[in-house]
Amino acid sequence: MAPVLTRDDPAADRYENRLLAILFLAFGFVFFDRQALAFLAPYMDDDFGLSNAQLGVLSGVLALTWALAGMCAGGLSDRLGRRKPILLAAVVLFSLFSSASGLMTGFLGLLAARALMGAAEGAVLPMAQALMVEASRESRRGLNMGLLQGSSAGLLGGIVAPVAVVWLADTFGWRTAFYVTIVPGLVIAAVIAKYVREHAPRARAAAGPVARVPVREVLRLRNVVICMLVAPCYLTWFVTMITFTPRYLTDEKGWGPGTMSAVMTCLGVAWVLWGFATPAVSDRIGRRASLIGFTALAACCPLAVVHVDDPVLLGALMILTYTGLGCFTLFMATIPAETVPRAALATALGVIMGVGELAGGFLGPLVAGRASDIWGLDAAMFIAAGGAALVVALSFGLRETAPAVLRRRGEVA
Repeated sequence: MAPVLTRDDPAADRYENRLLAILFLAFGFVFFDRQALAFLAPYMDDDFGLSNAQLGVLSGVLALTWALAGMCAGGLSDRLGRRKPILLAAVVLFSLFSSASGLMTGFLGLLAARALMGAAEGAVLPMAQALMVEASRESRRGLNMGLLQGSSAGLLGGIVAPVAVVWLADTFGWRTAFYVTIVPGLVIAAVIAKYVREHAPRARAAAGPVARVPVREVLRLRNVVICMLVAPCYLTWFVTMITFTPRYLTDEKGWGPGTMSAVMTCLGVAWVLWGFATPAVSDRIGRRASLIGFTALAACCPLAVVHVDDPVLLGALMILTYTGLGCFTLFMATIPAETVPRAALATALGVIMGVGELAGGFLGPLVAGRASDIWGLDAAMFIAAGGAALVVALSFGLRETAPAVLRRRGEVA
């Protein structure tokens, strides 16, 4: 269970806001790098001629190594009682490996670069969310974690990436677009080294000796089990959409790179909006109700990609229905943080993220890519919608954790 934190502490409030800004940029550039391949794939055809299945493999191998790294980093962090050194090393390494993608001349080399990048990036989210939850006021816990995980990825991965990456590829070539990704990562690493503390002011009262919690005890918690089941379904929805939507818009609908980039930017706008709005709403109406309602909307987004042929209308519908990234914060971070003991926080976050990336992020795009080569790219969109529909069903089994809702029910003081 997340610690009860002190209130009315101006110094703690300032650090909370500063940490949020730093981690917002750090995780945002993780997704900038992760998204770059999907936007650069059309430009790489002359050199690589990637099939849908190969594009799925490149997306899947990153998810595989991301998952393994997240699970290992979470457990290591809880054993050592340290977050900052692991986060710092991860940011430096993912910047280096992302840039290395531009050096590759064959599919296997690109595959290796993406695998190494995923191994570095996988440690970022468990470390960042564990640091953020310990620094956050109870009333802002969901909002902070949503801004960190959802809005940051939406702004930099969903809005900045399609514009910047496509412009760089058009102007300087796709290799240069990969090379420049090293710069923001190294700058952010320097900022983390200087300004991020191992223990936030609000966490100090809860810090000190804590009993280790075996992983098997964490896996017996109902909410953790359900979040582990939700994660692969939602990762299938997300990774399949970000991997195949750019190609769907250019190949199936015949739209040019500029139109594709503009429509994908609408996804980014929605990502930013719902990334903080969904968890903020959940602070008030509850995590369970928010996950059910917003995921039902998210299931409609890939269906709109298939059935709507007007770019303006499709962009508007994407903004209205691309609600899932706000839900990611709920099942990957906020609900587990409000369920498990502090000593097992990073472990729980890493396991949930790892299972999701393995089963959904890795296998999802492989299956979707193969299905698309056989039946067409419509298959990928229907697979994404099915993943979201399964999340709606699973979410009915969650136990509520939002403090404000539990107080209204009289379940907590």
